[in-house]
Amino acid sequence: MRKIIHIDMDAFYASIEQRDNKEYRGKPLAVGYSGPRGVVAAASYEARRYGVRSAMASKTALRKCPQLIFVPARFDVYKSVSRQIMEIFHEYTDLVEPLSLDEAFLDVTENNKNIPSATQIAQEIKQKILEATRLTASAGVSFNKFLAKIASDQNKPDGLFVVRPKNAEQFVETLAIEQFFGVGKVTAKRMHQLGIKNGWDLKQRSENELIAVFGKAGHIYFQNARAIDDRPVESQRIRKSMSSETTFEHDIDNLEELALILDEVARDAFHDIERKKFKARTVTLKIKYADFKTITRSKTFPASVADYESFYKAGFELLQNIDLSPKVRLIGLGLKNNEDEMGWGEAIQLRINFED
Repeated sequence: MRKIIHIDMDAFYASIEQRDNKEYRGKPLAVGYSGPRGVVAAASYEARRYGVRSAMASKTALRKCPQLIFVPARFDVYKSVSRQIMEIFHEYTDLVEPLSLDEAFLDVTENNKNIPSATQIAQEIKQKILEATRLTASAGVSFNKFLAKIASDQNKPDGLFVVRPKNAEQFVETLAIEQFFGVGKVTAKRMHQLGIKNGWDLKQRSENELIAVFGKAGHIYFQNARAIDDRPVESQRIRKSMSSETTFEHDIDNLEELALILDEVARDAFHDIERKKFKARTVTLKIKYADFKTITRSKTFPASVADYESFYKAGFELLQNIDLSPKVRLIGLGLKNNEDEMGWGEAIQLRINFED
């Protein structure tokens, strides 16, 4: 039986800002941009008490909390702290699977320090993170990834929660369906329509019934309802894509103006593509309109895109064929791998747009 730990930093971006500026401590704070098109990237626990959440429109956040302090994101700092944390993880095991800058799974079944207790390891890691970064982390400990991730959220902030095999099914039965990993708002609403409000309700449904309604995910829900998750902790992941995007202050329908912005986005994306030596053949343009409708258009080359000129030119050609009559609010450009051309890339594509 595996011993899995899920470590999740507490309000990571916001906590770093409060750590580095004493004037922000104890006050509602949001990392992001407060302008009309701004979005909250992260919220302190003081802000969360007012209902402020990541990915919330800034104007909505200010309506909920008028005294909310906005600070710009400093991703270089967040990445640096993340590297410190990941180094601590690797003191204990090579089986580390980062999910983002601020969270990861660790398989400590066999570990570098020969510590038999996963709970003891989790306690040590939390203490080392605190000493190295002056930040708190929450940990979940169990025998699979599904349970460890849910456990890490039980006693936040600075929490530690253990789900043992003998109590696992009973624990899952008491969970609200929204707590199941992979169940978002749309799926949760569908579950409620079917009378499934918690883990016990989910457990009463057959696998065939769940698959008929939710497709392949139905099999996962059937397994999770029984506290089953056979996924290993993967220290490497296949990189599928790299991209950059930006949201405008005002909606735009002018091709020349969009082309200039596309150039900036393309240069930002291609800088990372070159730095990380990412190889792919498909250029993808992303457009989000003023009504929030999103479309993508792609062009695939016979060989990997090796230079910026080819990358931008492909994006611009795709842009020229886009209908601009509904004005555009966001533009993005990236490279992606098709299923038959995937190669091994870095351990993880870092999510830096929004903190969970």
